[in-house]
Amino acid sequence: MDDLYREIIIEHYKNPSYRGHLDPNDISFADNNPLCGDHIEINLRVDDRGSVSDARFDGHGCAISQASADLLIESVIGKSLEEIKHLNKQDILNLLGIELGPVRLKCALLSLKVLKAGVYGLGSASDDLLE
Repeated sequence: MDDLYREIIIEHYKNPSYRGHLDPNDISFADNNPLCGDHIEINLRVDDRGSVSDARFDGHGCAISQASADLLIESVIGKSLEEIKHLNKQDILNLLGIELGPVRLKCALLSLKVLKAGVYGLGSASDDLLE
């Protein structure tokens, strides 16, 4: 089963469906993983009901960081900002479908940290957003 999930991760890394920029956007935030140099920027458009109507990410880094960003963006389109605020580490792990060590976990969680910092309107992202 892990092989299937690894194939999905590689596919989202090589052929991301949600890579790009939204201009105009309602929410935009970017951050880096200082341990490995991964970088993620997320742009969201929000409709009148407070739900994400479109979203994109851009950045560079390892397969885990980029695939998790693509999977996360796919999962948040149609969700309300309130629902996004409740996403957590386990949601990302469920999207990826494989167990990760501590170093790879930081890579996988970067997109969630960036997304939530943007939704909360923070000036900087904190690991506290991942709980």
